Amino acid sequence: MTWTMTPEPFGSPDAGLLRRDYYAEVAGRYWGRPATAEEIDEGLTDDGADRLVPPTGQFVVGRFEGKPAACAGLLVVDADIAEVTRVFVRPAYRGTGGGGLLLTAVESAARAFGVRAVRLDTRNDLVEARGLYAKHGYREVPAFHRRQYAEHWFAKEL
Repeated sequence: MTWTMTPEPFGSPDAGLLRRDYYAEVAGRYWGRPATAEEIDEGLTDDGADRLVPPTGQFVVGRFEGKPAACAGLLVVDADIAEVTRVFVRPAYRGTGGGGLLLTAVESAARAFGVRAVRLDTRNDLVEARGLYAKHGYREVPAFHRRQYAEHWFAKEL
């Protein structure tokens, strides 16, 4: 059973479907009901994914046995810091190591950009995500912004 992690344009067919699945899950969990197609479309409109391209960022697609199964983004904030975003593993592939490999891939991209630290935010209800970040060396830090949906902030020195 093999994972591969590769940079990919956020608008590629596989990346687009993964981004939809990501948004459907996080929105549905937040609202306590499945997100509608219209809500997903609205959430993806002008969501900033266009910045997840060099030199401002990177989008990574993870494939398990060749099938698109995961994604993550990296957004360069400044010369020293980048933010990890849109970390998602499709439910059928969870527990197979894909989340850690995604983090390794975006951390490698951050190093290639010359960044010295990565940070991210997440919500209370995304318990699995918080566990993943802690397991891979991210430490909880004070809030570095006050955006909606952010309830926990993490950082890692590279």
